[in-house]
Amino acid sequence: MKPKVSIIIPFYNCPYIEQALQSAVAQSLEPHEIIVVDDGSTMHTERITPYLPRIHYLGKSNGGTASALNHGIRYSTGDYVAWLSSDDMFYHDKINNQAMFMEHNRLLISYTNFNYINGHSQLTQMNVVTPFPSHLHYLHSYLNGNPINGCTVMFKRELLSAIGMFDEGLPYTHDYDLWFRAVLNGYPPILLNQTLTAYRRHEGMGTIKHQEAIQAEAAATNARYRPMLQSLIASMGG
Repeated sequence: MKPKVSIIIPFYNCPYIEQALQSAVAQSLEPHEIIVVDDGSTMHTERITPYLPRIHYLGKSNGGTASALNHGIRYSTGDYVAWLSSDDMFYHDKINNQAMFMEHNRLLISYTNFNYINGHSQLTQMNVVTPFPSHLHYLHSYLNGNPINGCTVMFKRELLSAIGMFDEGLPYTHDYDLWFRAVLNGYPPILLNQTLTAYRRHEGMGTIKHQEAIQAEAAATNARYRPMLQSLIASMGG
């Protein structure tokens, strides 16, 4: 039986939503469902209209990416959940290859390599992720920042039953926070070193517009988990 993968796309006034949706419907493994969570958008919703027969379109008041993800996750029914930002794209074999990798290795969460693209969908950098030489190097990386691109991640529903949902009180580092909790509970995200996502860097993206706020929130998130992660690393001889 093929794994059932739910793709969840948080959407807020994003002009690239069509490209994200097209990449989702064109997957080599047909998604179990594609869920677009409209987080109170006032622009570009008409771009979704042609895809309505093939997606679940959920509306909600504006509450941020974490709340949109949680809303979509609660609605979803697949065995696996893949998060796709509305300005990014999945490559053709994204959900097939990653779900099969997780099935084979009995993983609850994984991430992959990715490429950078620009606002015109032009490739600007390939294979951005450099694999860590050891698991201890990987764990140490969390002390210096978020080592994982959220739109490369896939997880099983059981993971959130074990560690909780995305923290809706964190507008910018809900992903970093969840990865910390996964690591500390014994479910570290494992790399599938295949480039399966195109991550778009453009002038309107939140990581540029809110850079200072993101840095402050990331520092606070890091400080909250740092002592526990350092204890884990020390227990492993690192």
